[in-house]
Amino acid sequence: MRVLIVYYSMYGHVHRLAEAVAAGAGLVEGAEVLLRRVPETLSAEVLAKMGATAAQEAFAHVPQATVAELATADAIVFGTPTRFGNMCGQMRQFLDATGGLWARGALVGKVGSVFTSTGTQHGGQESTLLSFHITLLHHGMVVVGLPYTFQGQTRTDELTGGSPYGASTIAGGQGERQPSANELEAARFQGEHIARIAAKLAGK
Repeated sequence: MRVLIVYYSMYGHVHRLAEAVAAGAGLVEGAEVLLRRVPETLSAEVLAKMGATAAQEAFAHVPQATVAELATADAIVFGTPTRFGNMCGQMRQFLDATGGLWARGALVGKVGSVFTSTGTQHGGQESTLLSFHITLLHHGMVVVGLPYTFQGQTRTDELTGGSPYGASTIAGGQGERQPSANELEAARFQGEHIARIAAKLAGK
């Protein structure tokens, strides 16, 4: 049973959530968990001006995602930073290339899920997750979120991401805030939850 985690990260916040999702999915017996980055669309010069070069070197070892590989997975978990309340352009461009998969129903019945990161507390986390689900539904995927059995998303004693639509983190306006222990636990919980559902659908 294969769980594919496909993400884009500019400063490392989404990458850290992706690692936590992978750790959670890996707890499920028989799960093969793969991390993949969507291709970059910005030039090295632009990334350098944005101060993202050093951060991206930390996860440059993660292989690039391919559209064809999506069809080999039982579950696909997508991670994206938020851009104006929606997924980032790199992720949108990658998904826009999946028309061939859609035409032959290659993703129908597979588990799909999403996690995200925003700069601010109310920076569009829920709108990003929910609008991303639209693409998954067009592919006929079984959309899975982060259930309230993860009780950390009800916390009010600290600033934290996480909603029933998926795990999330708040990066700060300058990217200075890293995912908290609670946010990473949410991502781990979501990964395990997804893998267990995928295993049931796969009859394993």
